[in-house]
Amino acid sequence: MDTRASDGIDLRHHGDVDAVDGLLDFAVNVRGDGPPDWLAARLAAALPTLGRYPSAAAELAARQQVADRHGRHPDEVLLLSGGAEGFAMLPRLRSRLAALIHPSFTEPEWALRQAAVPVHRVVLPPPYRLDPAAVPAAADLVVLGNPTNPTSVLHPAADVLAMRREGRILVVDEAFGDAVPGEPESLAGRSLPDVLVLRSLTKTFALAGLRCGYVLGPPDLLARLQVGRAHWPLGSLQLEAIRACSEPAAVAWAEREAETIACERAAMVELLAAAGVPVVGPARAPFLLLRVPDADLVRKKLQEKGIAVRRCDTFPGLDPNHVRVAVRAAEPARVLVTALREVLA
Repeated sequence: MDTRASDGIDLRHHGDVDAVDGLLDFAVNVRGDGPPDWLAARLAAALPTLGRYPSAAAELAARQQVADRHGRHPDEVLLLSGGAEGFAMLPRLRSRLAALIHPSFTEPEWALRQAAVPVHRVVLPPPYRLDPAAVPAAADLVVLGNPTNPTSVLHPAADVLAMRREGRILVVDEAFGDAVPGEPESLAGRSLPDVLVLRSLTKTFALAGLRCGYVLGPPDLLARLQVGRAHWPLGSLQLEAIRACSEPAAVAWAEREAETIACERAAMVELLAAAGVPVVGPARAPFLLLRVPDADLVRKKLQEKGIAVRRCDTFPGLDPNHVRVAVRAAEPARVLVTALREVLA
């Protein structure tokens, strides 16, 4: 299947394609190789339930826990098989014109284009700050990431909300929202009639292989999103994981992890600056956008040195002189920067 837009951009190229087995992985924004021990134990304890179909009671319990986590009502929660499933549902909103804020995660645009929904790209110039006035007045659906992948920009909530209009639905992808200490610009706790907030649990909790997420929003919009959805859309382990990751102890754990990410990111930025590698900033997400000359060649040379980074020419609005790197601990970060020094020399 051809996954390219008419301008040749591959909308379905994601970091997992760059992260070849055996390479030091800076291409995928997942923390660690698997969930923390406490979460792994929780999921292991749920294995005996796999002989039964997922129950309505388990689904409600997970929704209730997510609702409690964000100060919402359970009817404002729709559980997802990974945040990306929420993007696949967007065509059900029957938009007449969808505005996609770029550079950003390309899966929403792919899903909308596949459903023949007219798409308008709002491409932000560096330093990629949000301009609500750039959105066409005719757009009845607006999609953006916050913090944004791959720029690592965190938009002020006031600027995001400034895009609201009569007859328009605003979709905010907060897949990395829990990786920002205190979640200062999040809309997850705001009950608004025209705003949908997507959350992923696969990044911070290292559950990429289990596919866990949810969307928060008014019940009428959530009902439209799931028209025609299959029965039992999530398995028992997914329901248990969503519930576990939304409990107070897990939220506190994620906050500590977010603070660790912030420290590691600051250290990486300092190392990269010393190596003469420009970093788009201020970065607030668990990844950094780097500007390097001839990024494709740099990426291939890093791969030869055993390091995977994310190519960025597949993001609308970015030229071929960018790569994205995940925030990692001190030792792998030093390995990356040393390799970059050698490659750029």
